[in-house]
Amino acid sequence: MSNWTIGYGAALGALGLGGYFATGQQSKTALIPAAFGVAAVGLGLLARSEKYKTAALIGGAVIGVAGFAGSARGLAKLPALLKGEPLERPAAVISQSAMAGLSVGYLVGLAVGTR
Repeated sequence: MSNWTIGYGAALGALGLGGYFATGQQSKTALIPAAFGVAAVGLGLLARSEKYKTAALIGGAVIGVAGFAGSARGLAKLPALLKGEPLERPAAVISQSAMAGLSVGYLVGLAVGTR
């Protein structure tokens, strides 16, 4: 499961950096997924040690839940974006929705992998 956590962190890092540069480096808040990603990668690396494995994976799950909770509001605006309706910050809706999806996928993977 440590590799799963590292992969989740890398995906969040790519999402954050991609969003930041895709929006012309205008908003530092686009880097929020990358911050979550750094934490997840660190916990994934820590989980490779048998001594810290359980605590690190619990920490990873906390990151996943917090990542979903903080980004789920983007999912509410996603239908309007897909319909082509004008939104104030469409890039934020895309990034938040992607982070919510990655977080749910990660949490499901943890739940299935620990059985």
